[in-house]
Amino acid sequence: MTRMVRDFFEVEDRVSLDRMIDQLAALRDRLPEGATDTKVQMRGDDLFGRTLSVSYLRPQTAEEAARDARYSQGGRLSIAA
Repeated sequence: MTRMVRDFFEVEDRVSLDRMIDQLAALRDRLPEGATDTKVQMRGDDLFGRTLSVSYLRPQTAEEAARDARYSQGGRLSIAA
């Protein structure tokens, strides 16, 4: 089974409605093959500002899988006495 990776895309908090719709439509069109569980969430607060965050799950790339395999196998250090 292929592992899934969560990716994020953030939209500026001060844009016109038309621009935001265009950005979200372009993002939807660019989602990778197999992307699932797409969610839109408002993040932030009044002090630091807010962003509209879009997250989705996508299949892990071969490069990411190779890196995960390399680090999971070498995760333990053995110290010779």
